[in-house]
Amino acid sequence: MGLRHIVTLTFRDGTTDDQVHELVEALRRLPSQIDEIEGYVVGTDAELAEGNAHLGIVADFDSIEAYEVYRDHPAHHAVITELMVPVIAGRSALQHHV
Repeated sequence: MGLRHIVTLTFRDGTTDDQVHELVEALRRLPSQIDEIEGYVVGTDAELAEGNAHLGIVADFDSIEAYEVYRDHPAHHAVITELMVPVIAGRSALQHHV
């Protein structure tokens, strides 16, 4: 049974377009660095409704163990600590079986 990991992020006031772009590009590089990722989609909000999160990530894995490799991978942690933590005001996530 596979696993889907879904994350939404809300940015702090003052987050620049360059910061968002750098984060998105770093996230999009993760599949080339972590073999366990089966599918990976990153996108910014289309701004169709007030109150939406600013960024969404959907990642697919073959197993819980594959997700755990991603979760704990140094490349993933580098993106989180260097690019994500400085700009996020809020984060929501869930994992479900697919």
